[in-house]
Amino acid sequence: MENKIIELTLSLEKSERLDKILTKELSHTRSVIQQWLKSGFVSVNGEVVKANYKAKDGDHVTIQIEEEEELTVLAENIPLEIVYEDEHLLVINKPSGMVVHPSKGHSTGTLVNALLYHVDQLSKGSETYRPGIVHRIDKDTSGLLVVAKTPQAHVGLSNQLMDHSMTRSYVAIVDGSFEHITGTVDAPLARDPHNRLKRCVQKEGKQAITHFTVIQALKETSVLRLNLETGRTHQIRAHMDFIHHPILNDPMYHPNGKNA
Repeated sequence: MENKIIELTLSLEKSERLDKILTKELSHTRSVIQQWLKSGFVSVNGEVVKANYKAKDGDHVTIQIEEEEELTVLAENIPLEIVYEDEHLLVINKPSGMVVHPSKGHSTGTLVNALLYHVDQLSKGSETYRPGIVHRIDKDTSGLLVVAKTPQAHVGLSNQLMDHSMTRSYVAIVDGSFEHITGTVDAPLARDPHNRLKRCVQKEGKQAITHFTVIQALKETSVLRLNLETGRTHQIRAHMDFIHHPILNDPMYHPNGKNA
């Protein structure tokens, strides 16, 4: 692992949040830049600053990040269902059981491996093992993913996710019935201290907001449409478990999931 240093002097007509400025100036997504700021990798005029720092004309920004050894990601002939494609992006119907991108110890069989085989052009993004990937859904979740082909599409889609102008909807069958047809779970999520594979509600966790609407009430279960304001790992699964309506047959969060 080695350090990489990025330096730039800002030329601004008016003061603006630093995370927004760096998103425009650099070929990285706003979420990556915010993580750098949160980790203390970014300093202005020699002092470490936060994402909401109001940058001024002439500010000198230094970013010092640790670059991990790059993963080698190979193209694989894995079936892929492309439901929409143009010169800027494509939309994939990801099946349940498929991981979105490679990681250490899991470098094959992912959506990215399939994309590299089927698609000629993908945006590089900020990490070489995640070309084209703008957002993720859990391994065990099926559904649509938008993938960027160009750097411009990648930045634009990432910004839409950050400012919530892109709507992400999910459908799930959960245990029990609801008194009200709509509701919101606003509860921060963090790793479960008793099981690092799970997430649970904790005060010191990251903000997580899930809106839901009951679209069908069945005898012992309910069908929900869920919209996310944030995109935390296992957000829907953990939030539904938190309000005592776990997703039916969820092997990790439903008390009877492993036996289903």
